[in-house]
Amino acid sequence: MEVTARLKLGVLISGRGSNLQALLDAAADPAFPAEVALVLSNKSDAYGLERAAKAGVPSAVVRHKDFPDKPAFEQAMTEALEAAGVELVCLAGFMRLLSPWFVERWHDRLINIHPSLLPSFPGLDTHRRALETGVRFHGCTVHYVRTIMDQGPILVQAAVPVLPGDTEDGLAARVLEQEHRAYPMAVRLIAEGRVRVVDERAEVVGDAAVPAPVLNPAA
Repeated sequence: MEVTARLKLGVLISGRGSNLQALLDAAADPAFPAEVALVLSNKSDAYGLERAAKAGVPSAVVRHKDFPDKPAFEQAMTEALEAAGVELVCLAGFMRLLSPWFVERWHDRLINIHPSLLPSFPGLDTHRRALETGVRFHGCTVHYVRTIMDQGPILVQAAVPVLPGDTEDGLAARVLEQEHRAYPMAVRLIAEGRVRVVDERAEVVGDAAVPAPVLNPAA
């Protein structure tokens, strides 16, 4: 499919930026319907900034510590994003809670990836909690951001089986692999105009493959 106009992404990071890299890799394909217009970090030593530089993508540092309060910090972020022409903001390991003002400013133009199958295990330590609970499947969720943390219309989910003897690190690594698939997929769906939000549910329009059911344990 020939793409004439690519959706401009702003990616917010605080650290290593592995999901940023997944978006950069996807956007390196000219046929991908989105491009990273700006990488913005609240920490000047975030490794994700090096990823942006290697990809030739503009970046900015807006340190929360440089502002007297959250409104001033978020206003500065918004100005940087808007100056870059950003149309969709992607949170990728951005370790600051966002105010209702910022969330509403970017309503239905702000998405996040969370390492669990929401609504299960919102918040932190999702892999440990999944193992302690004994669930048979764990995974990740890409969702629109709302004022309540880790809530909002769900765009894409990816599940992995929890294996006998799993550790937090092993489970986290398998989930992360799926995060790197799910985030570009969600961006693609939005950029192609295939997502609409109805009654706080994200509906995907157009043909979509239906995955086969999976059992765990298999027998």
